[in-house]
Amino acid sequence: MKTINNSLILTKDDHNLLLSYLKGWWHNRNVDRRFAEALQDDLKSAHLVDTKDAPADVVRLNSKVKIKTADKDDVMELTLVTPEEANIKEKKISIMAPIGTALIGFRKGQKVKWNMPSGKKVYTILDVING
Repeated sequence: MKTINNSLILTKDDHNLLLSYLKGWWHNRNVDRRFAEALQDDLKSAHLVDTKDAPADVVRLNSKVKIKTADKDDVMELTLVTPEEANIKEKKISIMAPIGTALIGFRKGQKVKWNMPSGKKVYTILDVING
């Protein structure tokens, strides 16, 4: 479901974490199977790197990200966290939420297209800060 110019870059740790969450999803009836399958396909084609070798501007777990929506020019700032740490009031978004899986593995400056529950959305990644 993602369309960009470059391939997804994931740390091996993030890749393994996403796979473990996906395994649990297959048993959950509330999960949209198309969404889970699209994420699984993206994980298969991702370029995996060690955390120490990950480019500084790649979105990964615990990244602070600033994005802009293409349709409204809204700018949002959020931090990608595990589902257990998610807190919308603190702008901590789960990596398993639609917007989290849309962004993870992409770089500053890239446009990301993803099927969200409200329809297809296009985001531009304006900034990425990794601790």
